[in-house]
Amino acid sequence: MCQFLTYFHAAANGGYHNPKTDFRSYFLTFDGGARLEIMTRPALAGAESSGPKQGYDHLAFSVGDQAAVDALTGRLRKDGYEVLSGPRTTGDGYYESVILGPEGLRIEITA
Repeated sequence: MCQFLTYFHAAANGGYHNPKTDFRSYFLTFDGGARLEIMTRPALAGAESSGPKQGYDHLAFSVGDQAAVDALTGRLRKDGYEVLSGPRTTGDGYYESVILGPEGLRIEITA
């Protein structure tokens, strides 16, 4: 979670924990009002396909322009994050890079 606070300037709430179900949740709020809820419950590991699942594949963050993509990608690389691709212009015209974040999450950084 702190990667979002450090690199994408999110603010975290104090978190929520339901001790009965062991459900835990945090809301991250970003400039402009977007919010991301990160939640977990250990019982979700190996859950049936018809029920709640754990995990997600990637998140994308727009940082404004190509220079900002380059700068943040360089900072993340320097801090030890694996850069999977870019910065580059994709076939559909986006300028982006992709880094490997926490728990194998791909984080796309776009202009």
